[in-house]
Amino acid sequence: MKRILLFLATNIAVMLVISIIFNLLGLGGALHARGVNLDLNSLLIISAVFGMTGSIISLLMSKWTAKSAMGVHVIESPQNQTEQWLVNIVAKQAKQASIGMPEVGIFQAHEPNAFATGANRNSALVAVSTGLLQNMNADEVEAVVGHEISHVANGDMVTMALMQGVVNTFVYFFATVIGHVVDRTIFRNEEGGGYGPAYYIVQMVAQIALGFLATMLVMWFSRYREFRADAGGANLAGRQKMISALRALQRGEPEDLPGQLAAFGINGGGVQKLFMSHPPLEERIAALQNQR
Repeated sequence: MKRILLFLATNIAVMLVISIIFNLLGLGGALHARGVNLDLNSLLIISAVFGMTGSIISLLMSKWTAKSAMGVHVIESPQNQTEQWLVNIVAKQAKQASIGMPEVGIFQAHEPNAFATGANRNSALVAVSTGLLQNMNADEVEAVVGHEISHVANGDMVTMALMQGVVNTFVYFFATVIGHVVDRTIFRNEEGGGYGPAYYIVQMVAQIALGFLATMLVMWFSRYREFRADAGGANLAGRQKMISALRALQRGEPEDLPGQLAAFGINGGGVQKLFMSHPPLEERIAALQNQR
């Protein structure tokens, strides 16, 4: 809750700073002089509502969504030695990381993968694939669990969701400004006649273009966060175990996780680095090897 309040406060602070800058630069007056009657302060507030609402709802529903999308079997009462061992490892590391005991789950997938999700670091979900349990040894699985526990302890699910909300806010804001300016100044659509087609077309195109830039920013932060989770996994399970787990992933790249879960899995990359949620595995291994 403190992290959510901090990010909401940060978002409000950024909005206030931008509003002050607009007023100091006289942007509102400049737009008005060109026939663009746009209340920038009100637009900032509306943009924040649009931008933050979806991210916060997604965050609050993240565990339910993950269980449904991935078909996660939550281990409520271990049925075999593997399940008991996995629950024990999660409990041990959660205690080390000073977080509440997460729910522990297993999902069906041939490739090795895992993820953590949840709106609260003391009520999270850590799930591993059947492929992970079958293709990695105990030390490597322990390191992967440590990586996911570190995501939870670092509050990464909340941070990523709220960062996405912040960038969504400004994508909508600037796309609306661009659409409004084009509609009023280039196509000369009069205020009394409402918005013309140009506004909706330009605003949609601007949202797509700015969305790509925003995604690059969010993915950059995601990659940075992965290095932190690797370091956390190394602290919880041991550096050599974490390195061994990453090398095991190099032998067969894990399949992609859907939607937001991709940012909290252990997969190793994508087509283009700027849009990768995870750094290349060789960079992650090198970072651990150079860790002091």
